[in-house]
Order: sequence, then structure tokens, then C-alpha cells
Amino acid sequence: MHRSCSIRAKGAFFVGIFAFLMSVQSAPIAAQDRSDNALRKLNESVAALIKKVSPSVVQILVSGYGPVDSSERGNTAVVIGRQRAIGSGFVIDSTGYIITNAHVVSGAQRVQVVVPEGVSDGSLQAILSARTNIVPARIVGVARDIDVALLKVDNVRFAALPLSQYRNIHQGEVVLAFGSPEGLRNTVTLGVVSSVARQIDPDSPMVYIQTDAPINPGNSGGPLVNVDGEVVGINTFILSQSGGNEGLGFAIPSSVVNVAYQQLRKFGHIHRAQIGIGVQTISPTLAAAMNLPRSYGVIVSDVLPGSPALTAGVRVGDILLTVDGRAADSVPYVSFRLMSVDAGAKVHLEVLRGKEKLAFDITVVEAPHEMDQIASLADPEKNLVRPLGIIGVEIDEKIAAMAQDLRDPFGIIVVARSSEGADIPLTTGDVIRTLNGQPMTTLERLRTALQSLPSGAPVVLQIQREQRLLFVAFTLDQL
Repeated sequence: MHRSCSIRAKGAFFVGIFAFLMSVQSAPIAAQDRSDNALRKLNESVAALIKKVSPSVVQILVSGYGPVDSSERGNTAVVIGRQRAIGSGFVIDSTGYIITNAHVVSGAQRVQVVVPEGVSDGSLQAILSARTNIVPARIVGVARDIDVALLKVDNVRFAALPLSQYRNIHQGEVVLAFGSPEGLRNTVTLGVVSSVARQIDPDSPMVYIQTDAPINPGNSGGPLVNVDGEVVGINTFILSQSGGNEGLGFAIPSSVVNVAYQQLRKFGHIHRAQIGIGVQTISPTLAAAMNLPRSYGVIVSDVLPGSPALTAGVRVGDILLTVDGRAADSVPYVSFRLMSVDAGAKVHLEVLRGKEKLAFDITVVEAPHEMDQIASLADPEKNLVRPLGIIGVEIDEKIAAMAQDLRDPFGIIVVARSSEGADIPLTTGDVIRTLNGQPMTTLERLRTALQSLPSGAPVVLQIQREQRLLFVAFTLDQL
């Protein structure tokens, strides 16, 4: 009886405690419910954004040949082996154009794109049952100095991602990084814009968007998007002591991506407008050493002979004040402004020379591009190699003098792709050196060699791409 009363007393005690706690915490719990609702709405918004963006993000598989590390001690020879790399990209045009980083496809012999099939809602069931399709891609153009490349996939329709207006990006803005870090396809991370314009080198014309959204190797080429699903930049590199994410990720701004895309699609390379000046950032040390009237801004460090700037009267040592009425406060702004002006237009510069302010109206010209000069010598009909789908130019003494970094003064330079013929993985600027081990010195010899092979015969081209030699293998039944 005593024990039963004790149990009932304890039960009443705990009931009382529970009722007390419920009454005390009723207000916070209601607040917590409201908080949960707000967090749930945030969750739903992020999930909807991921569902919208993910179908336009692809994984890029690259294979080629290059130097590999040798584990044999004392071996000083260069060992050439097959290399594979994985990167990311995003669809910029629904007809199959894909943007990525130039370093992702550097030295590529073959490029493939992993295309998601269907729309995933990011759920466990959707991820585990997701299907993909691997399709070949070709390199349309590469701009190595700004680290942007354009790929093309045929016979596949995509949803394209829009580019945001760079001027509308703000520090603290929420962004998501999409890509395939360490090959883990369809990975999404969340962060903010840490800085809208970060220069790694004060004299570089490039600026980057800095973010703390986790970025790791394999994210290169993937999009950094805002809450509206617009691309604010291309995830490009990280600063890290460990080799992995430390919250210092950098993306190429959308404005640069837009200019690069338009020109790579049209020309296969970047056409640069110029007035013929070189510029540098003014540092306090430089200002003191040169006795400049100000310790900040941009100084003219070079004026090219025969350039429009020289003709107009610009001199080395002039301090830029404005470009078309806007303050010339930084090298990136001046460089991007000049790059955005069409050839033939005029740009208005105001400079400070000593204590005197001067103004110049300078005609913008297009900097000659090596490949444009060589391509101008080609006849689309006479220089067509239909089986390879290319327009080529034979290397002679004149061409060898125009082309930079040739290993040997012979071969066929690919100056353009043709819509006729097979989709062989050749790109503008490639140099065809040999076919099945035989040197290719003329277009006629290349055509004859291809025509002499039976259908289904294996073909291997040795080419020079950039400064590396690669093998491109295919069979004639692909032609």
C-alpha cells in the first residue's frame, strides 16, 4: 500500500512538472513553430532553385596524353601517359553550347559530356534512380588568357541558364555553386558573395567574384548562380593551403563570360579591341619613385609604335583620369571598357600629364589575331578536307613565320571547322603533323592518304595542340 501510494505520488509529481514545463514553454514553442515554417519555406525555395538549375549543369570528361609522374627513383626521363580529367560546365544556349574553363579541356584528345536525363527533385529516390547519358562534345573555341572555353554537343536539347547582370551583384548575396567536385556529379553548395571584384594581381585586367560557397577540384567550369537561377560567374579556382575548400573560391564574372561566349561562338577565339596602350596600377611606391601627382589610379606604361594612341598624342607616364566620362580607377575597368568598344568607334580619354589635364578622342582598332591572319589565306572550297570536316592551311615559310610555337615548320593548320564531313575532335589552331605515322606536308597528301584507306580502317593523327603533341584516333566508318 505504501509503495502504491509512493508510485502514485511520483506520477502526480512528474505530471505536474510536465504541465508546468508545457505552460512555461508554450510561447517559445509557438515561436519555434513559426521559425520552423520560415526555415521550411527557405528549404522549399532552395529545393525549387536546385530543381530549376541542375538540368543545365553537366559533368565534363576529358582524356588526352601528357607527362606523368614516375615512381622509379633516379628516373629523370619524361614519361608520357594517358591522362583523364573531370570538370564541370553549364548550358548557355539550348542548341547545345556549353561553357566551361579553358584549363578543363587543356590538351584534350577527347571530350565527353555527362547529360542528366529527366528532371531530378533532389530527393533520395530521384538521386538513386537518376539516369545519365554520355555524349561526345567538340571544342568550339578557347580563350586561355581569361580561362574560358566553349563546347558544342549535337542532337541534344537543353534548358539554358541565363547570365545575370554583373553590375547588379552585391556583397553578401546568397549564391549556390553547382558542379562535380572530385568527380561527385550534381553537387550543390551554398554560400554568399564575399567580394564582387577581387584582383589576384594588381596589374591584371581580370577580376573575380569571391565566394565562400564550398568549391573543390572538379568544380571548375560549373556555374555560380544567384537565387533567381542566373549565372553570376564560372567557378574557376580556389586559394588553399590544404588543396581543398577553405572558403576562398573565385569565379569569372558573368560580363566576361558573355563577351567570351559571343566571340568564341563566332570566331573560335577572342577578338580584342585596342587603342595601343599598356596600363598598370599606381602603387604608393611607384608614385613616390616617379614623383607622380597622385598615389592611386592607372598609369600608361606603354604606347605601341604606330598605334592610334600614339597618333593621338598619348605618352608613357600619362595618368588616366576617365574613359568615356567614367573614372579610370582600376586596370580591370579600363581593360574591360576598351574590350567592349567596337572596332572603328572612338573612345574618349582624359589624362593627367604633370599638372596638365589633356583629352583625346582615339579610334579603336581590332588587334590582329594570328589565326585570323592565317585563316584569311584559306579558300573555303580549295582548303576543305571533307573527311575530317576541317578547312586547313599548309605550313610554308610564310605561315611558319606567322604561327607561334610550332614544333616543326610543316603540317596542316586547322583554321576552321566545316559543317561537312565527320565530327573528328579537331579544333581551330590544331596542327596536323602525321597520319598513321606518315608526315602530312600538303593538303593533297592528306586527302590522298585518307582516300586510300578502306572503310573501317583505323586512323591516328598526330597533332600539335597549344604546345603539346597529341594522338587523335578514329576509324573511317565514322567519316
